[in-house]
Amino acid sequence: MRILVGMSGGVDSTAVCLMLREQGHEVIGLTIRNTDRGLEDGCDEPPYVLEAVRLAAELGIPHHVADEREAFDSDVVCPFVNAWLDGLTPNPCIECNPSFKFRILLEWADRLGCDMVATGHYARVISDGGCYYIGQGADRAKDQSYFLWKLDQSQLARIMFPIGGMTKQQVRSLLSESGMELKSQDRESMEICFIESDYRDYLRERVPDLDRRIGPGKFVDAEGHVIGTHKGYPYYTVGQRKGLEVAFGQPRYVLKTNPARNTVMLGLPGQLETAVMIVDEPCFTGPMPEQDLSVRIRYRSRAIPCHLEQSGDVWLVRFHETASAMTPGQYAVFYSDTRVVGGALILSQRGLNQYIENQ
Repeated sequence: MRILVGMSGGVDSTAVCLMLREQGHEVIGLTIRNTDRGLEDGCDEPPYVLEAVRLAAELGIPHHVADEREAFDSDVVCPFVNAWLDGLTPNPCIECNPSFKFRILLEWADRLGCDMVATGHYARVISDGGCYYIGQGADRAKDQSYFLWKLDQSQLARIMFPIGGMTKQQVRSLLSESGMELKSQDRESMEICFIESDYRDYLRERVPDLDRRIGPGKFVDAEGHVIGTHKGYPYYTVGQRKGLEVAFGQPRYVLKTNPARNTVMLGLPGQLETAVMIVDEPCFTGPMPEQDLSVRIRYRSRAIPCHLEQSGDVWLVRFHETASAMTPGQYAVFYSDTRVVGGALILSQRGLNQYIENQ
């Protein structure tokens, strides 16, 4: 087949190119220039683009660069910044994959006459009963299925994840054994590609008057008593313990933020725990599984057994064990065994206790 590979200049996408070429496919590389991260004076292209160009030449494959900086800023970065200003904790990768990254890859695949698109994600595409599903990668420490749940059927029909059945160490070994020893030793890439350090610094960069606009606010406890002063609600997220810059004698955690009042509620770890959470209306790939449903509430969390129920306009996820730190703006991604079956946005949990008490 003729396959378009999304090349980031990193270990994983390089291994994909190498694997597909050795399997006899015609491989074409595409690097999406979404930011100028690391761009040095006197250079026209940032380092990750230059590295992808170099690797394509070393591998002997055609390569293209898609300059999508403007679209990335409007489609991914601006919603990310606005979500923080709304008091949410966004996950830009989940939104980026279907509406930006894979949309562009598939558009270029059509333009270049490619049958499929391949990337270096640690996940799998499973075809079952006329439906395509995302499956977990073999390397559970690197599994990226959580980020891919929003890909639709038309996209999944043309997507390949060639290293989904491999561990990171196996990928590095593949490159090393193929004569690319230096590339095999590259460090891991950043989790959010457009943020080089702390998201708080990035917010200040994007919104220069942020501190003046929002200003310091109050830390409060669960009863509403003022217990300290903070820098402003966008700098805090549910479950956060470090960086509060206030000493309480025992660890305190962010329980919730209130943008309207610029307050941040703090409490003890047990106050973050719950057996129920509120989500937006879930979307499922196929019929909602009646059994063996589990949910991940953030990328690094394990899947927790659960079941879903609807009451009026309210969707509740009831955990079969205690879960912690429900974070508005993050996603609940549902699994049946190792297969992604759907997802939903985690909403504000305000009023949850009263709802539970009335059941």
